[in-house]
Amino acid sequence: MPVTLAELYDRAVLHGGDRIALSDADKSLSYAQLGNLSHRLAASLAVIGLRQNDRVAFLMSNCVEYVVCESALARLGATRIPLAVLLAEDDHVYMLNVARCRALFYHASLLDRVVAMSGRLDCVEHFICVGDASALPAGHQRLSNLCAEPVAAPVAAAVDIEDIASIYFTGGTTGRPKGVMLSHRSWFHTYCMEMLEFGLGWRETFLFATPMTHAGGCLILPVLLRQGRCVVVDRFEAARFTATALREQVTASLVVPTMLYQLLEYAEAAGVKATSLQNVLYGAAPIAPERLKRAIEIFGPIFTQFFGQTEAPMALTSLPRADHVVANEAREIAVLSSAGRASYPTKIRLLNDEGVDVKPGEAGEIVVSAPNLMSGYLDDPQGSATAVRRGWLHTGDIARRDCEGLITIVDRKKDMIISGGFNIYPREIEDVLFEHPDVRQAAVIGAPDEKWGEHVKAVVVLQPGASASTAELTDFVRCRKGALMAPKTIDFVDAIPLTNLGKIDKKALRASYWAGRERGV
Repeated sequence: MPVTLAELYDRAVLHGGDRIALSDADKSLSYAQLGNLSHRLAASLAVIGLRQNDRVAFLMSNCVEYVVCESALARLGATRIPLAVLLAEDDHVYMLNVARCRALFYHASLLDRVVAMSGRLDCVEHFICVGDASALPAGHQRLSNLCAEPVAAPVAAAVDIEDIASIYFTGGTTGRPKGVMLSHRSWFHTYCMEMLEFGLGWRETFLFATPMTHAGGCLILPVLLRQGRCVVVDRFEAARFTATALREQVTASLVVPTMLYQLLEYAEAAGVKATSLQNVLYGAAPIAPERLKRAIEIFGPIFTQFFGQTEAPMALTSLPRADHVVANEAREIAVLSSAGRASYPTKIRLLNDEGVDVKPGEAGEIVVSAPNLMSGYLDDPQGSATAVRRGWLHTGDIARRDCEGLITIVDRKKDMIISGGFNIYPREIEDVLFEHPDVRQAAVIGAPDEKWGEHVKAVVVLQPGASASTAELTDFVRCRKGALMAPKTIDFVDAIPLTNLGKIDKKALRASYWAGRERGV
């Protein structure tokens, strides 16, 4: 039976004892200290008036205090609202108001931003500063003071597994962000799935270099439940990541593809790599198979892939380390291009536009049934009913499944290009472009075309000093994918816009070509 997040933290603390649970550049906390601070903070929050089911936002860089705050809220039975630091002030105000947050934990480095937006917040009554700030505005409190208060009466909220533990806002690439409500039940099954599918061992030293407010935070409890140590850094840089991993003898970490590319380039240029790493999880965006193949050559078979959505956290599919080693060269690229197989106990179907299961090898929308599905979108029953129908989440991702069960994502449904009546999936073209040695980054979109409706446009960042031409890259794709898939136009740019999560921002990219038109397709 599922248990609550507070019960999972209690289990980790009980078994971890005096072992180090968390460390960053400034401090370390043992499991026992984490438990003590969690109890103190939960009690102090109850004293200032926060109650079960109240919503509390986190605007924080990676730090050990993040875990203290998360565990305290779980004990209180409150709902955590993580906010991406890289979002704009207007986005933060929107999310805080839509979620009706009563309190905000914020990092001292973000004090000016919090002050600037405080007058626009409808419901926030308590501002709690994490870290050192020389002076705080009236009414703001320090986390350190709240954690120092003695526990007069331990908090013992009667939390149900269907209570909402957190609300995660989607990246907003298709309009206003939606608040995804995730229950204690959802997180329990997510953590079990991660421990089963991700190859996490006992007493791992896990480096958290991606934001804890997003995918990184989903791995805190799985590491702690196996008595590991969470090494926390507040930002990613390839040299810093490598140095930290070597110094702390890091055994596992999580990266997104853009981070992996930088680590690969750094290792090749500097001749330095983190030799202690045994398991590098990667996901959140498609990865170029040629780059992945090179990373395996440099770092070894240490990579574990996952594919998921906020609506079903982390792992709808996974590709374990062993499956990255493919003896058959003809099969290798196909395997490395895939997202792996359905994670246990997730059930996956691929449906066409009529809702009928497609045949093996044909493209269809991924729909899933899993025990960790969201409870719905915040204040959006219509959106919830559209996303989850009869217990199946419709992901909007297009994929093919082969006879061995490997699922290959070919695109987001909304990114599909229709040119002259033919469906074209940009991901397939992007993978080919990445195979060209002169291409550093590439994105493919549909651009308006008077004759065909849309044509295939590639936006390309070249490697430093490279000089590939439009004709060369077009022929490169045509030879591998045929004339239909070959870009009709290619724009060479210095950088491709990214979302706050590090994914290519197709919405922003398309907007520059479709501006002023009534329709975007």
